[in-house]
Amino acid sequence: MLITRRFDFSASHVCRSPQLSDAENRRVYGAAANPNGHGHNYIVDVTLEGEPDPVSGMILDLKDLKLILNREVEAVYDHRFLNREVDTFAQVVPTVENIAIDIWRRIEHCLPRGRGTLHSVRVYETPELFVEYFGGGR
Repeated sequence: MLITRRFDFSASHVCRSPQLSDAENRRVYGAAANPNGHGHNYIVDVTLEGEPDPVSGMILDLKDLKLILNREVEAVYDHRFLNREVDTFAQVVPTVENIAIDIWRRIEHCLPRGRGTLHSVRVYETPELFVEYFGGGR
């Protein structure tokens, strides 16, 4: 069984790789390579997999998951310039793909053992563009 918690945050970023020239960055990332950055209202779905507890009927109390997501992701990402204010992105381009990987890594170790496992992290950068990460195992 799968259960999903959705949350959102607003953040800005610039997609530029220090390994590429200015011209190559513009070719690869287009307008997203503008050094001044741009923002998004991201929507994130975190999905857990497991069986409901026979007593509570829940895989994990979603209030507990909300607390983890607030502490590990929203408090770190919300209203931040990702390249400058989130350590992960000091050396990693904050593409939607890398954001999904970073969110997975931030929450994976925080989930209570035996209460469901992290199945996927889906990050919407726009309503038409999302990436879904499965922890590299699928």
